Amino acid sequence: MDQSEVVAIPLFASISPEGAALVAAEEVAEVPAGQVLVRGGDIGEGMFVVLDGRVVAERRDLHAEMGPGAFFGELSLLVDDAPRVARVRATEDSRVLAIERDTFDRLLASEPSFALALLKELAARLVMARTGH
Repeated sequence: MDQSEVVAIPLFASISPEGAALVAAEEVAEVPAGQVLVRGGDIGEGMFVVLDGRVVAERRDLHAEMGPGAFFGELSLLVDDAPRVARVRATEDSRVLAIERDTFDRLLASEPSFALALLKELAARLVMARTGH
């Protein structure tokens, strides 16, 4: 993945060239439809960004579909030793960017625009969960 692809992702749109290079060095995985990427209850080691395809987060009656640009797995990185809150599986062949905990922590510490974009998305998800809007 190159830096221009990284900054095309809304979460990383305003990060520095150094931050984009850090993200670009992370692994991109091809995920076949049906494959589980994370399981609820597991300890998180990284987060994921959907590059192509679709995934679904499933927990009890929650079924949240996500497509390109969406991210998941970040909650378990924000709290030490926190378990994953949902299972996420690919609903079609997909490509995902896997961001390791160390990279996530470095981005939070050095890239205010990343931290702000992350915070805004988490707040929007909380509002949606509480109000349905």
